[in-house]
Amino acid sequence: MRTLIACTLLGGVLLTSSCVSKKKYVELEGQYNQTRSTLTKTQVEKEEAEAKLAKIEERVSNYNAKIQSLSRTNSELELNSLQRYENVVISNKDKEQMKQALANVDQNELAAARTLEDSMNLIISHNLKKNLDNSLVAEGQEDDIEINVDETVVMITISDKLLFKSGSYRVNPKANNLLQRLANVINSEPAMEVLIEGHTDAQKVKPGSYVKDNWHLSVERSTAVIRKLQEDFGVAPEKLIAAGRSSFQPLTENETKEGRSKNRRTRIVILPNLDKFLSLLSAN
Repeated sequence: MRTLIACTLLGGVLLTSSCVSKKKYVELEGQYNQTRSTLTKTQVEKEEAEAKLAKIEERVSNYNAKIQSLSRTNSELELNSLQRYENVVISNKDKEQMKQALANVDQNELAAARTLEDSMNLIISHNLKKNLDNSLVAEGQEDDIEINVDETVVMITISDKLLFKSGSYRVNPKANNLLQRLANVINSEPAMEVLIEGHTDAQKVKPGSYVKDNWHLSVERSTAVIRKLQEDFGVAPEKLIAAGRSSFQPLTENETKEGRSKNRRTRIVILPNLDKFLSLLSAN
């Protein structure tokens, strides 16, 4: 009897132990299959990410190659453009100085430069405009002085009420400070020529006046400004050009007092002199 009970109890323990192990096995098998499925999914995602990364790296490599190619081409073009101006050979020292000067100009304008002449014009106009903005227009003269840059030619228009009395070509002493500042700007940049233009309104000169007509008056005013710049403020005369325009290039109509006042003006046109610029580079 005791033997039978013992066998029964042992059988029950073995049966219970067998059931727990099977359940655990099924649970572990489920976890394994889930982990395996997750691993497979992760592997696929990894391969897809690696494929995308490879494509991106290939594109970046292609872009870098293009950038390097464009940089080499740009350097070659820059060196070629700086190599000659007409029949003048530019030294390596000159090229290096021009590169340093070009680094200061507007890079959008520089990108549009196609020749050495364009590049030098940009350097000169940049320096001029900087000096003009900083030193030419005094407080209270903003409405009487206008400064424009058109394709690297700097144009300064000065109202005659700052320079002359009505019908006269004698320079008003009150304009001395203005002309001194202008002379400082001109003298700061040797590589230029300066055209002084006289403009009048359309009113006829009074009979018996010491000027014959508006042609005479405009030329006399131009040369009066030039003499002042040369004799009183040390501007080299070989840099100066006199011109009279009479009344034939008006800014506005001549029927009103305001219109005539605007048309009476002196225009100063600053022209880059490229040959002098090259000489200056070589002399440094």
